[in-house]
Amino acid sequence: MNTLKAEKRSMDIKAKKLRREGYVVGNVFGKKIEGSIPVKFQKLELEKFLKKAHKGSQIMLDVEGTQYDALIKDVAYNPVAGRIDEIDFQALVSTEKVHSVVEVVLENHDKIAEGVLQESLEEIAYKALPADLVDEVRVDVGDMKIGDVIRVKDLPIYEDKKITIMTDPDAVVVALNAAHNAAVPEPETAETEEEPKKDE
Repeated sequence: MNTLKAEKRSMDIKAKKLRREGYVVGNVFGKKIEGSIPVKFQKLELEKFLKKAHKGSQIMLDVEGTQYDALIKDVAYNPVAGRIDEIDFQALVSTEKVHSVVEVVLENHDKIAEGVLQESLEEIAYKALPADLVDEVRVDVGDMKIGDVIRVKDLPIYEDKKITIMTDPDAVVVALNAAHNAAVPEPETAETEEEPKKDE
């Protein structure tokens, strides 16, 4: 399991000031933690770490020497500034089921000779005990034909008795549609609707 180091954060220092100093702020919460633990991370270290982990990943969080089996619960990105504003973790309890998301990874899309692959779900919500958490679900789309649809209930994770899927079982994960090369006709503009205004 990947380990991420964090420092406790003093709430006297504003998040904005910490960001200017090269930190990302965050919180650790959980059933056995009173309130939450405010933490901070070195920005560059965290960005490097998130190249191999993401929302829904189970990690080992080291807060100044105290180890937490934790789940990356939420990552707040600021697209305008191109940075992570905040990251939240849930400290896990081995006997308690936790809500999480699993990332959908499509495989073998290069084998599709015709049609357009449309991915409708990038993550699936579920709950499970910490020992049964899943990081990603791989979907082989190499044998799909035009008109084929893969739904949540078609995935192996749906059959796993240790996991309770929270996403609609009939929700489409990925579909292979016919390619439409013809130009799509432009919808009629509002101008035609605005013409009968001469009576005013």
